[in-house]
This record gives sequence, structure tokens and C-alpha cells, in this order.
Amino acid sequence: MELKIEHLTKQFKDKKAVDDVCLTLTTGVWGLLGANGAGKTTLMRMIADIMAPTSGTICYNGTDIHKMGKSYRSIFGFLPQEFGYPRDLTVNNYLEYVAALKDIPARETAKKINSLLDILTLSDVKGKKIAKLSGGMKRRVGIAQAMLNNPKILVMDEPTAGLDPAERVRFRNFISEFSHDRIVLISTHIVSDIEYIATRNAIMKAGKIIDIGRTDDLVKEINTKVWTCTIPIQDLDRYEMQLRIINQRSEGNGQVSIRYLSETPEIPTAEAAQPRLEDLYLWHFPQEHLEGEVK
Repeated sequence: MELKIEHLTKQFKDKKAVDDVCLTLTTGVWGLLGANGAGKTTLMRMIADIMAPTSGTICYNGTDIHKMGKSYRSIFGFLPQEFGYPRDLTVNNYLEYVAALKDIPARETAKKINSLLDILTLSDVKGKKIAKLSGGMKRRVGIAQAMLNNPKILVMDEPTAGLDPAERVRFRNFISEFSHDRIVLISTHIVSDIEYIATRNAIMKAGKIIDIGRTDDLVKEINTKVWTCTIPIQDLDRYEMQLRIINQRSEGNGQVSIRYLSETPEIPTAEAAQPRLEDLYLWHFPQEHLEGEVK
């Protein structure tokens, strides 16, 4: 199974949001990483067939998705950054409504809904109006609607935004298991979520895919560019002006440990650190601030 994206471009007046992207997605979890404005959301909307490309094609197992119509939508699940819902509907009513739109047989609807509500720990709020739920719960309802039709292709834009650490762990485990014979594409700023479960990652910058690969292979690019060191806390301000410090931790006794990115050690006592995916992300996008925990 594959979703093949060939020379995909989307032009908005004087800006190319997506610029000649070529990418072949196969089974497993794919991370789509990039700063705000990189073109990720536009790319995902074209994959969802809710936005037409200016040029290029997207083919599922050799067939243009635009020509597949309803048959493509039947195997596709999508969680946008913001999903719409009628404010007067309860969680259960909304999912029943989405199931009807996706032509899920009525005899299967209740079973599917209850299963997803249980997995996403929403069973206790199935009778509550979505508008009354917390941000994290609303996000989980969005995940549920995307998965109602048991899609072969699942595209999710910032799925863990608003989830607490325990909910994020459950989500990662669920998606990892779900993806065994499916294509799952996840865009997120919480890079650690992708690092744990992604089969491969695509890095997008200024509308282009600039790198593709497994996490272990990608982070080799910044071997000897990630450093750790313990310094006197009174020197921290000076080093913050000189270095790209990505993490700091108080060690007590007037000392602070820092983790930073640099072509060279800069500090004589610094030691090379094992690079992580979030280090690579910040190497490519130095102005970005990661959400979540950076230890």
C-alpha cells in the first residue's frame, strides 16, 4: 500500500505554499515536521482531497485520489487543526452524525463509537455537549471522528495538542498499534511524540520537503553538533548570547547544565551529546520553541 505524491505544488497568488513536493508514503507512522508556515497544513489538505493542487498528483495504489471520489473518502480519516462541530450536539450524537456522513452501517455504528470512546477515555462524557468539554477532550473527540471508518490512510494535524502527558502516551501506543497495516501521517510540534513512534519522518521547510528518513538516520546529520556542559550559573547570561542553548537545568551549588547546538564545542569542558529528533528540528528551525517536555 502506498500514497504517492508527485511534483505537488499549491500556488496562492504570489506564494507557493507547497513547492514541487515528491513523497511516497508507505505503511506505518510518518512524522511531518516543519515550522509554522512551512506548508504542512496545505499539503495535508491536498492529501485529504479538500483542496485542489495547482499542479502535480496524489495517487493511492496507482490511482489518482481525485478520480477515486467516494471510494477514497471511505478509506480516509482526517483530523484538522480545528474541526467543526454543532454546539448543541453531544459527543455520542456528533459521532453518530459523522458515522452517517461516512456511510458506516447503522448496525456497526454504536459498536465502533463505544470502542473508540473507551480507547480514548471519553465514555464518561459521551452524553455531554462537545462545547462544554475541555480542550483535551475536544481533541480526543476529533481523533475519534477521524478513526470512525477504520481508515487505511489517517492524516492528523497536531493530534496531541491539549492532551496531558498520560493522554499523549495512550495516544502514541494506540496509533503505533493501529498503524501496522495502515498509513498514518502526523504533523506535530511535540516532536517527542513522533520520535517514539514514527517509522519515517519528512521535514518540510518553505514549501519543500528537505529531508526524508528514519529518525536514527536523520539525526546522524547533527552528530558532533549537540553538546552538553555544566557551567557556573553566573555565566549563563553570557553563554545564552553566544550559544544556541536548547535546554538548561539547575544542578544546585550555583551550577547549571546546558544542552546546546553548535558546529564546534565552544566551551572547553563541553562533551558531545547523543542527538535527538528535537535537536534536529531545532537545528533546521532555530526560531521555533518546542511544546512539551525537553529533558
